[in-house]
Amino acid sequence: MRAICLYLHIHQPVRYREYSIFDVGSDSNYFHDNYNGRQSNERIFKKVADKSYRPMLNLLEKNMQKYPGFKVSFSITGTWLDQAEKWAPELIGQIRRMVKRGQLEIVGETYYHSLAFFYNLDEFNAQVGQHARKIQEVFGVTPQVFRNTEFAYNDSLAQWAEEKGYKGILAEGWDKILGWRSPNYVYRPAGCKNIKLLLKNYRLSDDIAFRFSNHDWKEWPLTVPKYQNWLNMDCLRGNLINLFMDFETFGEHQWADTGIFNFMDHLISSWLSEYENKFLTVSEACETNKPADEISMPETITWADTERDLSAWLSNSMQTSAMNDLYAMREAILATQDTGLINDWRYMTTSDHPYSMCTKYWNDGDVHAYFSAYASPYESFMYFENVLRDLDYRLLQYI
Repeated sequence: MRAICLYLHIHQPVRYREYSIFDVGSDSNYFHDNYNGRQSNERIFKKVADKSYRPMLNLLEKNMQKYPGFKVSFSITGTWLDQAEKWAPELIGQIRRMVKRGQLEIVGETYYHSLAFFYNLDEFNAQVGQHARKIQEVFGVTPQVFRNTEFAYNDSLAQWAEEKGYKGILAEGWDKILGWRSPNYVYRPAGCKNIKLLLKNYRLSDDIAFRFSNHDWKEWPLTVPKYQNWLNMDCLRGNLINLFMDFETFGEHQWADTGIFNFMDHLISSWLSEYENKFLTVSEACETNKPADEISMPETITWADTERDLSAWLSNSMQTSAMNDLYAMREAILATQDTGLINDWRYMTTSDHPYSMCTKYWNDGDVHAYFSAYASPYESFMYFENVLRDLDYRLLQYI
């Protein structure tokens, strides 16, 4: 058997607005959904829903109906679900249908897409638990496989996930770690006995996610016969191809006029046309494969930027200061038992916020600028700190 494990990550942050110092103490609506600025959450969500969520969900559901053996895995953040419930509840209904078909698996993560694991383990546990309860409430399932925010992974995280009873965990299949080994096998994380480690085949994934529309790429245009030949060749290094990418690859990062939807539609049918080829969910990949070896990642690896570390979020003094200031408030915020205040604070833990403060240059800097809702990293930091000032002001009523 040769199998593709297709995993797509669905996320939209709840962005803070251009929050002025003059708003502190007078206006605590940090996330104006109807705000007229470029970072309006409602405007962005509805735009991406039209360009990506609706057409890609339709494509996937159509193929599930056509091919009972076609399966896919999603991770869905709580911040995405919060916004979808307000502005596109039919998308949640469509995902629920796909889950009920038994052809879609939901992966666990933090509710707020945060870096809490690296700052406060109690907060991390709280956000993972909140996410699991939401997934059970909305879709009627409990996640069996875990992924951390931005694939931020190390040995300690795998040991945590095993203690929590997860059967699998996802990470980047980075050459620096793998060495001569292939990402096309299931591995055992160092220090663990039962949990399985699935590693992203980043070359084949990124051919779709990042290079598909690049006319300067020597392999452009990417056709299904060419790509399937690459898949066949890569299966010589192991029969499990983990294609892990953002859901918004389809329609938002790679626009419809690039042919990305037709490519994916054709790829599914072409792959399944060969008898030995399958699609597996992440749980099925864990269940049907024994570990080929043990993998140790003592240092944190992510799927972002050329360094594949946490530098996308924590490489400059603005980012580290913002995160330190934020997490220093946690105990005081939780002690209020004010659900609105706690939720506002937790929205500020979303990793997109320090990402928008990154000052990297060249290719990575271009990516950061594309995903930022702010004019500059410095403005993002200023608005973020102003929000923290107002959160501090709101705490005064509980003293």
